[in-house]
This record gives sequence, C-alpha cells and structure tokens, in this order.
Amino acid sequence: MTYFFETYGCEMNIAESASVEQLLISRGWTQASNLQVADLVIMNTCSVRGSAEQRILGRLGFFTGLKKVRLADPNSKKRSEEMKLAAEYVEKNGVKPMTLIVMGCMAERLLATFKKDWPVIDYVVGTFGKSQIGRIIETIENQGKPFIVEETPVYTFANNSYEKNAFSTFIPIMNGCNNFCSYCIVPYVRGREISRPVDMILKELDFLSSKNVKEITLLGQNVNSYRGEDGTDFPHLLTKICRHLEKTSSPIEWIRFESSHPKDMSDDLIKVIADEEKVCKGLHVAVQHGSSRILKQMNRVYTREKYLSLVERIKSNIKDVTLTTDIMIGFPGETDEDFNEVLTLMKQVEYESAFMYYYNPREGTPAAKFENQIPLEIKKERLQKVIDLQLSLTNKVMSGRVGRKVKVLADIVSRDNKSELLGKTSNNERVAFEADPGLIGTFVEVSIDSLNGNTFRGRLIQ
Repeated sequence: MTYFFETYGCEMNIAESASVEQLLISRGWTQASNLQVADLVIMNTCSVRGSAEQRILGRLGFFTGLKKVRLADPNSKKRSEEMKLAAEYVEKNGVKPMTLIVMGCMAERLLATFKKDWPVIDYVVGTFGKSQIGRIIETIENQGKPFIVEETPVYTFANNSYEKNAFSTFIPIMNGCNNFCSYCIVPYVRGREISRPVDMILKELDFLSSKNVKEITLLGQNVNSYRGEDGTDFPHLLTKICRHLEKTSSPIEWIRFESSHPKDMSDDLIKVIADEEKVCKGLHVAVQHGSSRILKQMNRVYTREKYLSLVERIKSNIKDVTLTTDIMIGFPGETDEDFNEVLTLMKQVEYESAFMYYYNPREGTPAAKFENQIPLEIKKERLQKVIDLQLSLTNKVMSGRVGRKVKVLADIVSRDNKSELLGKTSNNERVAFEADPGLIGTFVEVSIDSLNGNTFRGRLIQ
C-alpha cells in the first residue's frame, strides 16, 4: 500500500510527519509517486496563521474532487492536470479508494466540527490523538470502517523522526506552551508543556548515530524551557547529550535547537553554548517587537531592556555567534513611536536574518479582541520598512564574515550549477563551492571568498 504526506507549518510538524512515515515503512508501506494515486494521504496541518488554514481548506476542496475521481463518480470534474492523472489511473487500474487523515494543530482546533464540515476527511487526529495512528493504519490495511479518534490527556512522543538516508534530522524534546502570548494560538492547540524523558532522547541519539546522521536539531515550542522528570533543565540536557555523543563515538557533530524563548535563555545556557564545540553558534532568539509597551501587551514577559541585556551577554560570551529572530509589526495599538523602537532595536542587535511579518488576528486569542487594530495598509507599509532594513543588516553582517575559513556540512548539489555543492555552516549560513557530489553528507573546510545575495561563495580547502 502507498502513502503521501502534505505537511504544513513548523519543524515540529515535519518531525511528526517523519515519525508517522517511519511507522508506515515498518509495516511495509511505500511512498506513492504522487498523491493522486496514493492509498493514504496524510495532511499535517498548521493553525498559527489564518493564511495557513485558508490554504488547507482549499486543499480539502481539491481532495473532495479527487476522491470522486478515484471512485469513478460520473459527476466528478477532470479538468485539472492533477485530476487527469487520477482519472487515468482509475481507467487503468479500476476504482481505488483513498483514505484521508488530517492531523496537526488545525485538526486539534477544529476537532469537534472538522469531519462534519468536510466529509472528505476519514480521520481527524488532534494533538492528543497521535497514539491512535497505529490503530488507524491497521484499520486501513484491513479495509475496516473509519472510527472516531479518541483524545488522550497526555501527549505521545514518537520513537524517532528519522527520514531514510538523512544526515540531518530533528529530535522533538518537548511539546506544548505555557506562555500564552496574547496573539498566539499554539497553547490552545498544543496544550501545556511536557518534556520528553532524557533516556528516550539518548536512545534516539543512538539510533540516529547508527544511521550515520551528522547533525541534529532539538525541537520544542519553547525548547529551552525543557524540564526532564529528573529535574534536568535545558543547559544540563545539552551537556548530557554532548557527553553521550563523545562516549559513544557518535558521527553526530552538530547540535542545533529551536524555538527558544528569551525569558528562558539563562546564563547557564549561554555558557554551555560557548563551551561545547558541538553546539552550533547560530542562535534564533525571537524578540517579536522593540517596544516594551507592546511587548507587555503581547505578554512576552521581558522588556526591551532585558532583551538587549541578554543579547549583550550572548555576544560577549559566545565566540563567532550570529543571531536571527522573529519580528511582528502592526500589533493592536502600535504607534509610530513603538514602530520606531523596532527599527532602533534591529540596528542595535544587527540580526543576520529575521522572519518578519505583520499581525493577523487569530480567533480564540485575546489580541483578536484588542481595540485599536492597525489598518492593513499601515501594517504593509511598516513591514516593508522592516524588510528593507533587515536586508541591509544581513548584507552588513554576512559581508563581515567573508574571508574566513569555516567548517561546512555539504548537503545538496546546487540547482544552478551542477558542479557546485551547497552546504551550511555552524551559524546556519549557506555556502556554495565547487566539489565532487561524493562529499554530500560530510563535513569539509571552505574558504569564504564572496557573498551573493544571502549565499556565500567559497573554495574547498583540500
């Protein structure tokens, strides 16, 4: 039997899709060449922004039509190329039903009504229903009737999120959020924070080492608020991981983590990042805004001054560190003065890159009901100013790194030049350099010669 994934949203969703895929593979399933002919399609959904949900609803409309084609419904439309592929498959192989599973944050948010509103969905799997995935697959294999997935009160961590032949992979270490930022839906769809046991994390490390993985990214909604059952906090977890990798002579050389909240970025964590060679020095520390007044409205806990103090400690203690961030503008009540504080903070910190966006109300969050919502045209105007500033900062920061010799993990052949490889540095920067494709999946030393947009160009050091 065959499967196909459509995954939306964050790295956590990517990791969770990969864990479900591992289960399917272990049961003898194979990936379909395209979704039009798959026996099982799994949509892993995102609910963080309304635009993501609208895209998913559009896809559900597509799947409604696709199912009709797959069942040779005479009323089905076969106009699009995608539908034609399915129709040709049916004509050649006969009627072949398709099962659709919708999981993830949007599934959790609309748990009570999703299947009723969209009959095309066979199974709705919320955040706390993932333990039922095995039963669902078994039911599909036995051509059983779909059942209602029951939620459990405890989040279930998968055994691993490894993708076949990957040398860079994710390891979820915690789930959920206790922060309740006033604009964010995540605590409502992911639940409260729960940390994965240390021994389970170390066991997955051993498995990934056996697969010759070279780089891992530790994942969580607030990864540095990790707290193991034995009291292990995030700095101690990183230390335990480093010692375990050394003890087992693991091929894993780099450790990344995301997402991190500034309130949990302790001096102990800064010291571990500085001291441990395996912990990468490109840090994402989401500021969201530059005005203490707006940060308070967002319920971000810290002030502008506390954030800048944190940045100073990071830069003073971690050699060659680079910082990236998230910036939201157009929050309800944002004045010109508030917005200017965003620009001045960006200039002071000098982020290497940033994820920049304007505020969109999310139903079910406090900020959606705040007064003084900012008109869309003003939000767009302010966002463009932020983007323009960040482009200049990115060029300044990255240009300052030209001329260095850096360790690079080669990961793909360049799309624009087949004689070149693309790799990434410890700071998560992209580097293009001429090299044999046989070096993919290995660490090499590269001299950075120039900057082209946001990609370095370099020479392989033999």
